[in-house]
Amino acid sequence: MQDGKGSRSPLRPSPESQRRSRLVVWLMIGAVVAVFMATTMLPDDSGDGISYPDFLDRVTGGSIVQGTYNNNSGSIKATAVDGTEYSSNGPLPLPDADTALINEHVPEFRYETPQTNFFLSIIPLLLPIGLLILFFWWMQRRAQGQMGSIMSIGRSRAKTYTTERPGTTFDDVAGYEGVKQEITEIVDFLKTPERFAEIGARVPKGVLLVGPPGTGKTLIAKAVAGEAGVPFLSVTGSDFMEMFVGVGASRVRDLFQSARKMGKAIIFIDEIDSIGRKRGAGLGGGHDEREQTLNQMLSEMDGFEGSEGIVMMAATNRPDILDPALLRPGRFDRQVVVPLPELADRFAILEVHIKGKRTAGDLDLNVVARGTPGMSGADLANLINEAALYAVREGDEEIAARHVELARDRVIMGQKRESLALTDDEKEAIAYHEAGHAVCAAVLPTADPLHKVTIIPSGMALGVTMQLPEEDRHIYRADYILDRLVVMFGGRIAEELVFGISSTGAADDLMRATALARSMVREWGMSREIGPMAWGSQNQVFLGEDLVQTRDYSDETARVIDEETERILREQQDRCRQTLTEYRHGLDLVARALLEHETISGEEVERLIAVSREGSPSGDATESAPSTDTEAEADPPPAAGNGSGAQADVPTPAA
Repeated sequence: MQDGKGSRSPLRPSPESQRRSRLVVWLMIGAVVAVFMATTMLPDDSGDGISYPDFLDRVTGGSIVQGTYNNNSGSIKATAVDGTEYSSNGPLPLPDADTALINEHVPEFRYETPQTNFFLSIIPLLLPIGLLILFFWWMQRRAQGQMGSIMSIGRSRAKTYTTERPGTTFDDVAGYEGVKQEITEIVDFLKTPERFAEIGARVPKGVLLVGPPGTGKTLIAKAVAGEAGVPFLSVTGSDFMEMFVGVGASRVRDLFQSARKMGKAIIFIDEIDSIGRKRGAGLGGGHDEREQTLNQMLSEMDGFEGSEGIVMMAATNRPDILDPALLRPGRFDRQVVVPLPELADRFAILEVHIKGKRTAGDLDLNVVARGTPGMSGADLANLINEAALYAVREGDEEIAARHVELARDRVIMGQKRESLALTDDEKEAIAYHEAGHAVCAAVLPTADPLHKVTIIPSGMALGVTMQLPEEDRHIYRADYILDRLVVMFGGRIAEELVFGISSTGAADDLMRATALARSMVREWGMSREIGPMAWGSQNQVFLGEDLVQTRDYSDETARVIDEETERILREQQDRCRQTLTEYRHGLDLVARALLEHETISGEEVERLIAVSREGSPSGDATESAPSTDTEAEADPPPAAGNGSGAQADVPTPAA
């Protein structure tokens, strides 16, 4: 992506030129002062210096033929018979005896009283006065600069990208072909508006890019400007907010005035939710300055003054909190969803980020793309960079597949803490905990395919069981969710079966399992007692709406919800206990392998289970959404519930 530079007014010098001019002024002042000081401080005596008694001896001896005496300073300059010049300092005034002696032996001796230099005499007075004048001038310039900045505080801070610089095009945006096709008509309108005017078509004035962080919404907006060949004014929502009242609205007006002067332009506001939140929401009402800024933006987008040829684009990952007036037709009347990249999109993004890097022959981007579901474009860029760092750290000259594998583990699970000292009992408990997760994931029919199991502490977790899919999943069936609950209970039940007691290691598993079961009951209608009803509120507390609304179900329904959540959890816990009891020998083999090797692959887990079943594998792994089960570090409650954050979010069915 090519970064342009903001436009600058030709009447206002740049900060670099201002600094250079100030430096030149100070250098000139220093040079003048140095010259004046040199004229007064440098000695003007010439010839060989001799003492005054020595000078009198030479006069008495007749070796001095001529000389001068300065009545002001007492300096003496004399010339000998052989032409040698001498200098000395006599007393002030010269004694009469010495004067008679000199006049007797040196007939050509003169007594001078030179007039003092007027400029040199007033330098000691002018120098402090000049310094005071210079100080007050500098203070005045600073005050004028501050006043100028205050007077210009209402100007827009948007950066302008023009066609004079190489711009970003759709070729620079990997993947997202559907998104490109949806906003291509914006480009066509800016290039050839007469085609739309002939049949009376009106292009949307505003396009709102909605998607998770890191999906490339800003890059897509720049690509639209690059394809259309029009100026691109980029600003963030926070640039409109200042401590002064009315600054935000003034900057909005200045932004649209600048765009109108350009004729055709694209205004892009990143993170528009910072100023576009619902008005009048929150405790004590809304933020008045922010609301005035929003009102001015609404007026500029669809007010009395036309804005033909100006297209408004904005990006946010929180469209649910935007004001309805901002999303109505005539303003942001089109929303373009920029989702997390699919498999083909991830492959294209990886190809972009791998360019310019040395890669080994065993690195297959298709395999990497299949193993990184749920990652955004920014996550994939970070993954490749982490792999390159691993290659440099190990002294390799190429990025190999194992470097990408290490980088993925680092991104998903966190940095390995191999120096963490664990007792033998703790290692054994962690090994059986992770073995319980792994066995359940390997034998259940709809569970995610098992990728690897490790008992090396990573991030906040003491052990990790990672499951990765082979393709993306967009909806989740009830049997998959129930099997996922069984996998979550695998660590806790394994500890109970082997040691006969529970530990704090399952705290994070229980929290996520409870949240998943409650979503099944409240939001997804997967409860026999509740039926096809949903009570999941999507409103945010900070908007102030949930604080004034009553709960939309009774206390009796809340009790039924709690009972159904408990029933689902207990049933899946019993299923987990039955599964691990049936595969108890395989559980022991996997735990011993973890204690011996610390990390084993999913294929090795399936082989050990097959050995425990006398060579017949049990269960086929199906493809599903990404997931990793993590064991919480065994700290005292409630801190024991902290997990590693490596496991995927709770699955949500597609709308």
